Amino acid sequence: MSTSSTPGPDAPLRAALRYGLMGLAVLVVVSAILSSIIAGMPGLWGALIGAAIGGGFILTTAASVLFSAKIESGLQGIVILGSWVGKIVLVLAIVAILKRFDFYSPVALFLTVVGALLIVLGAETYGLLRQRVPTVETEREL
Repeated sequence: MSTSSTPGPDAPLRAALRYGLMGLAVLVVVSAILSSIIAGMPGLWGALIGAAIGGGFILTTAASVLFSAKIESGLQGIVILGSWVGKIVLVLAIVAILKRFDFYSPVALFLTVVGALLIVLGAETYGLLRQRVPTVETEREL
């Protein structure tokens, strides 16, 4: 009988997503407050859009790996590559659309995107490394 404390094979990925979301939440609050103080309402919009772009970009990768973990490895590679290409196209489209508007602070957006990429990736890495996954060693026959 297994207990609830026994980690499953997807425990590291779930922890990475959990820590990544927590890191993104902290970044959104801090960036929104600082950007609002420095640049006013455009700073707030820049921070919120930047957190959505940067955090969404990184968290989507971890989520696609987690959700495609139980399928064949070749198909899993296609899913992950497809999600990466989709993210690139989406970010380029968002940036192209945002260039026409001036309701946000480009500096706040840029700094928040960079912060989100670093903080969320660091938080996901921390979540992965904190997990204990049991390993099994077998003896080789000579």
